[in-house]
Amino acid sequence: MVDLNGKWVLITGASRGIGRLSALFMAEQGCNLILHSRTKEGTKGLLEEVLAKGVSAFSVAAELSNMDEVDAMLKYIDESGAQVDVVLNNAGLQIAYRTDYMSTPMDDYEKSFLINTMAPMKICYHFLPKMIERGFGRIVNTTSGIALEAEQAGYSASKAALNKVTIDLGYKIKGTDVIMSLADPGWCRTDLGGPNAPNAPESTIPGIVVGAFINDGKSGRIFGAQDFKGMSLEDAVKKAESYAAPY
Repeated sequence: MVDLNGKWVLITGASRGIGRLSALFMAEQGCNLILHSRTKEGTKGLLEEVLAKGVSAFSVAAELSNMDEVDAMLKYIDESGAQVDVVLNNAGLQIAYRTDYMSTPMDDYEKSFLINTMAPMKICYHFLPKMIERGFGRIVNTTSGIALEAEQAGYSASKAALNKVTIDLGYKIKGTDVIMSLADPGWCRTDLGGPNAPNAPESTIPGIVVGAFINDGKSGRIFGAQDFKGMSLEDAVKKAESYAAPY
């Protein structure tokens, strides 16, 4: 298991739900944090909590459907001097549930792909070269196991695209100590998942972040967070490293 104590971790969608829980967990591991939300006000309370744990941290803001705002956020991070070694692309949007799925508006796809595919990949492309140059990096892109539901076509298609590009890009970085993984939280009672979901957000820890701690050089794996429910981080990493890579 890799030691991330003192490493800088960027977490998108950190203001609530699984992103917030991930931030608190990473702070407990001694990680310094960059907390993303739509506005800095969204992570104000969380920032105070993680700073109280003795780590360094600051907040950034960007609307992920606006690529200009994403670029400005990345520039702000670069100018801060923080060396980002870990990215947890947690933020996502489930645009709508279309009962009349044959009338799904094309706008569903556009908004979903901007936030769920394009923004996280822009972030990946920004930090990956620097990680490769330094010889270390971890990226975990949050995906979804939703399948066979035409009612959520925009969301599921954007996550499928994220899976594809993460796996393909992971293949290209083989032989480096940069690892790209995917994490599926399962259906959780978050703002996105709704109140009827079977899983509490807390059940995603440590599985949602386990890809940040693996140390076997293998990219492209999908880790279902519920498969690691209740496990220690050490045991979760051992289990994760037993998973076969796609290449």
